[in-house]
Amino acid sequence: MFTGLVQDVGRIAATRRSGAGLAIEVRHSLPGEPPVRGESIAADGCCLTVTGTGPGFFRADLSPETLERTGGTRRWRPGRRVHLERALRVGDRVGGHLVQGHVDGEVRVLALRRVPGGGAVLRVELPRSARSAVVEKGSVALDGVSLTVARVGGGWFEVALVPETLRRTRLGRCRPGERLCVEWDVVLRAAAARRGR
Repeated sequence: MFTGLVQDVGRIAATRRSGAGLAIEVRHSLPGEPPVRGESIAADGCCLTVTGTGPGFFRADLSPETLERTGGTRRWRPGRRVHLERALRVGDRVGGHLVQGHVDGEVRVLALRRVPGGGAVLRVELPRSARSAVVEKGSVALDGVSLTVARVGGGWFEVALVPETLRRTRLGRCRPGERLCVEWDVVLRAAAARRGR
């Protein structure tokens, strides 16, 4: 489990094909002790298992399922910056919301507009299949960042990006057409599934 509070913006240093999947090496400056083999780290909201480490980097494998849901090699390419978060430990504060690291897919950025006070509003598409999992004041994770839904419209929703989020993440540089990994709120998704029975 994660909280959606980004701890570092790392960089993909190298990739190589591994069967039908992909092996990646990520450069990072994560706080605390160095990552260890077997540890879970979320990269752009996708829970990855560390397969190897070294000074300032870790390696992980991406399965074909992960590649399919996250945009494939378009997302996981050398030089790309990724949001990183280490898994929760028992007793840690949950400052964002509970994020599983199980990406549901991608959504397209529709617009980013700056607002007075140094913040911004990000509008993204809302697929018909996910409409029951998005409500105003509910939570959503975009590229692993925990955000509160500010407004919902026909086929879109908006989240407010406060200055701190803009400083700590890449979201303030989003452009229309860009695709973001999304994890819908697990509580709302479960409630919608129960109603559908």
